[in-house]
Amino acid sequence: MSSKTEKLLSLLDGQPVIPVLKIDNVADAVPLARALARGGLRAIEITLRTPDALEAIRRAAGEVEEAIVGSGTILDARQFEQAEKAGSKFIVSPGVTRELLAAAGNSEVPLLPGAITPGEIMAAREAGLDFLKFFPAEQAGGASFLKALASPFAGIKFCPTGGVSAKNARDYLSLPNVNCVGGSWVAPDDLVKAGDWAAIEALAREASGLRKS
Repeated sequence: MSSKTEKLLSLLDGQPVIPVLKIDNVADAVPLARALARGGLRAIEITLRTPDALEAIRRAAGEVEEAIVGSGTILDARQFEQAEKAGSKFIVSPGVTRELLAAAGNSEVPLLPGAITPGEIMAAREAGLDFLKFFPAEQAGGASFLKALASPFAGIKFCPTGGVSAKNARDYLSLPNVNCVGGSWVAPDDLVKAGDWAAIEALAREASGLRKS
C-alpha cells in the first residue's frame, strides 16, 4: 500500500459513506458540513460542479474544524491546484490521466482517481495507485462487476460512487475489495435548500452505521 493511500485511508478513518455534495448556495457549505460531521460523516467530497464550489470548499475547510473536506470532479492539474489551495485534504477525479498523476505526484494531497475497466485499473496500478474510485458504479455493472474484479486485482480497493444509495450501499460494502462508498443521498437537494440540517444529520448518522461486514 502506498504512503498516500495510507494517508487517505487514515483521513477517512473507516468511514463507510463519503457524502458527495453539489453545493449551489455557498452559504450552505458550513452548516451542511457541520450537520454531516455531527452525524458521524466527517470526510466529505464537495464537487466542482457549481460556480461557487471552490469557495464552498474554502469555507467548509476553514470554518468546520471537525470536517475533512475533499474536492471531487477534478478533471485537470489546474483544478487540482485550485482545490488544494482552497484547503482540500484529498482529491477525487472521475478518471485518471497523466496530467492528474503528475499533479498528484507534486502534492502531498492524496488522489482518489476513477477507474472502471481492467485497462484503467492496470494503468492506475502501474502508477502506484491501489485505492480507486469506481464510477459510475451502478451503470458500469454494479456490485456484481466489482466482485468479479476482486480476484484478478487482488490488493486493489475501491470506493464505488454513482447510483449508490441507502438501498444498495450494503451490497457494495459487503465486498472484500470495497473500503467505502460515495453517495449523495445523505444530503438530498430538497433538505439542503430547506436548511433542514437536523434531517441531514439523521441521514448521516444512519449512513455512518453502515459499517463493513
